This record gives sequence, structure tokens and C-alpha cells, in this order.
Amino acid sequence: MTVALEMKNITKEFPGVKALSNVSLSVKKGEVHALCGENGAGKSTLMKVLSGLYPKGTYDGEILINGEVKSFKNVKDAEEAGIAIIYQELTVVKQMQVGENIFLGNEPSKFGVIDKNRLYAESEKWLQEVGLKGVSPETITGILGIGQQQLVEIAKALAKKASILILDEPTAALTEQEVKILLNILRIFKQKGVTCIYISHKLNEVFDICDTVTVLRDGQSIASYPTSELTEDKVISLMVGREIKDRFPRIEPILGDVVLSVKNYNVWNPDQPGKKVIHNANFEVRKGEILGISGLMGSGRTELVMSLFGAYRGKSDGEVHIDGKQVKMDRTEKAIQHGLALVSEDRKKFGLVLNMDIKSNVTMSSLRSISSWGSINKNEEIQKGNEYIQSLKVKANSVETVVGTLSGGNQQKVVIGKWLMTQPKVLILDEPTRGIDIGAKFEIYNIMNELIKQGVAIIMISSELPEVLGMSHRILVMSEGHLAGEFDYREATQEKIMHVATGGKKG
Repeated sequence: MTVALEMKNITKEFPGVKALSNVSLSVKKGEVHALCGENGAGKSTLMKVLSGLYPKGTYDGEILINGEVKSFKNVKDAEEAGIAIIYQELTVVKQMQVGENIFLGNEPSKFGVIDKNRLYAESEKWLQEVGLKGVSPETITGILGIGQQQLVEIAKALAKKASILILDEPTAALTEQEVKILLNILRIFKQKGVTCIYISHKLNEVFDICDTVTVLRDGQSIASYPTSELTEDKVISLMVGREIKDRFPRIEPILGDVVLSVKNYNVWNPDQPGKKVIHNANFEVRKGEILGISGLMGSGRTELVMSLFGAYRGKSDGEVHIDGKQVKMDRTEKAIQHGLALVSEDRKKFGLVLNMDIKSNVTMSSLRSISSWGSINKNEEIQKGNEYIQSLKVKANSVETVVGTLSGGNQQKVVIGKWLMTQPKVLILDEPTRGIDIGAKFEIYNIMNELIKQGVAIIMISSELPEVLGMSHRILVMSEGHLAGEFDYREATQEKIMHVATGGKKG
């Protein structure tokens, strides 16, 4: 198999930081090549060099495409050499048609005017190529699901005649079914000779689709192996530089009293008021326990906890008891007052103000506790920020560091710190480790363990079954808005959970 891409001794420095140090990468034509590493390892920087975002002259080293040395002054140069990158944050313009997105900046024209007939005809061909057979080029992109929008991005890359496709965390927001579709499309591309570089923290996907794995750590290339010669544990130890013997360090709970009890709880869809999204939910959680909630995307997991937290627009009824006392939490302020906290699945949208510093983010839900006569005590704000930086091991220069500059794992710790400052009785974690690396996941799990030792009750929603099975003490399974089954962790398996999540009865 011929070599499609070589990156030789790439070194990239920022003021005071060496992001890449003599990194080399060799990718064969038609293979899917995984690039693994913790956040901050240099993966994104290396791909920005390759895609022309960092032009020649801003880094040292060589890039060879099919054996020919290339110098990219910009992204357009890289695209002309057959390189396209699809970022985790989608770049489609949702208000535009699918066909317009596919040829955005690359529109076919006739006599200086965009040739719409040709644009639609060629878009149709690329939509077929990526498996979007039922989608018209004239469809407004924003009405498509996230998985379909991801495929539009891939069609856009292929329309630019990309022969090397870089996918950066492509499945972070996809459902399990959408992930299967994407991986099957990549297998078809592989047969056609398209070369893919696949960046993902989800090692099960890496082992499912990738031929070769290259691991980066601290800006250096550590090793490259055929996937067949590796195990997940081996990849993790290469990534973090040490062996993590137990990826899920669950501890036995010391169960206390029931702190949250939900009885006959119903939630309605705000956009379709006659339609229920949660049907007659009944459950409870005790102090010192991790209650996992599993289920397919759309099963109602997030709607349930958002409603309990007073953050869902749809109306609800039923009973909610905190420490045996019935409460009504129709606003987030009431939920916080009663001891609930919610770490949302979308930390950037709902959890953080990215252009503010750490201390402001940590204290924003607890300003009354550090204020008097309407003024924030700045010294106390700094003190509280420092407390949570240290206790949660946030990697940052100071509490004045802007949150948007932190890695995903450290941003997640800041969100957790914000809610811990409210001193919650029940901490709800919705996808707590989405988009963060293995080492940071392990640290989040240890934080969870410390909290349950202190008597906090944790409700954890996760789409990753190994995480649910590995950290929960009890597991509730949701299916189409119903709590369809409950398992003790000792009896739970992936097969049993998926059987109930897809509508089967608990055996």
C-alpha cells in the first residue's frame, strides 16, 4: 500500500509553549488512521498544520502528499492538494440549502453567475455518495438532524475532490444509529481509496474502523501501531504515560436516606402540547449513591432531568420530594434552593460563559453567598475560585484564566466546581465525560467518588454503556419516555440494558 501522507519532524511553537516537537506521521493510501492523545497532546495543532490553517513558515518540518513536498500558504492551498478537515463543531450554514452548503465557496458558475441547475445536479451525486439518498439539495440544512448535517459536511469535502479526509471527533453529538451510518460510509470510502485521519476519544470506534493508531503525548509522537497489535488498555497507557489499571474506579456506596423521590411524573413536549415526552416516571435516589440513567438518544433522559431542574419549557405534573418534603421546582432558582444541581450535556452552551474567567464562572450560581449590599466581595470570589481550582485539580495559570482557553476536561471541572459551590444534595451529571480525554475522565470519576463519600447523591446520564456499567450502583433504563427497567450494577450487562432500551421487557 503506497503512502498518501507524510509529515516529517513537525515543530510548532506558540509564545512560551512548544505545541509540537519533531512530530512525524505516515498514513497509507486508503486507510483509516487514528490519531489518539489526551486534550493538549497536539492532535488539533498537527491537523491545523496539515490543513493549511497554520501556513508554511509558522512551523518547521515537511509535508509530503503522495511523495511530493507541499507548502501550504492557506486552507485553499491544502484543499487544492486534496486535504479536507471536518471539525467537531459543524460549519454548515443552517439557513442555507443543502446544495448551497456543499458548494459554499466553490460554486459552479456560468457567465459569472452561479449555475443552480448544475449545483443541484452535482449536489445530488455527492448526497448519494454519502448515503443521504432521501435528502434534496434544495432542503434547508437547519431542519436536518445533527448526523445528517455531519454527512453534508463530508459531501462538501468530497465535492472539493478531497483524497485525504480529516475527521475531528466526528461522532461526539451523534446517536448510536448515526454513528453506525457514518462508520459504514467510511468503510465504503476506504474501498474507493479515500484516506481518512480519524481523531476520537471513543476507543471502541477506533478499534472498529481504524487500521492504524498513532499516539501523541505532550506534543510528541509516541508510537504508531497496526490496530490489530493493540488493546484499549495499551492505547490508554501510551496516551497518559502510565497504566490506568481500572478505568472505572467505582467504590461501594455507604447508602443514606432517600434524598430525592419522584412519583407519577409526566412531562409534555413544549412544541406539541398534547404529546408526552415522559410517562409516569417513578424513582428515587439515596445519599451516597450513583444512579445511572441509560437509554437511546430521544428516550427522554435529558428531558426528565431538565424538567426536574426547572429548565425545560414543557409543562409537568406529578410529585417531587426532597428529604421527604414535597417541593415544586418550576424554575431553576427553586431547584438550586432545594439542593439540586445540573451539569448540562452541552457545557459550552448551558454550563459556562466562555469569555469570562474561572472565578466568575465558578461563583456565578452562588453570588449571594459572596455578596453584601448588592456588591460582590472580590477577595472572596478569588478565594472560592482558588479553592475549586485546587480541589478539582483544574490545570490553569490562575483563577483569572479565561475559561474558553481551557481544555474540555478542565472546562468540565469548572462547571462541576460551579455547582459544587451551591452545596447540592443531588448532583445531576448529563454526559459528564463527553468530548474529554481518558485521563480527564478518570479524574471526573474520582471527583464523583469523593462526592458520594460526603453523602451527595449523583444522577448520571451517559450514552457510553461501559461508563454507566462501570460507575453506577443502580441503573434506570429509559425507552420512549418510559422508565422501562431497573438494574443493580451486579446484574447489569450491555446486552440486558440494550434489550430494555429498545423496547424489550426486563427478563
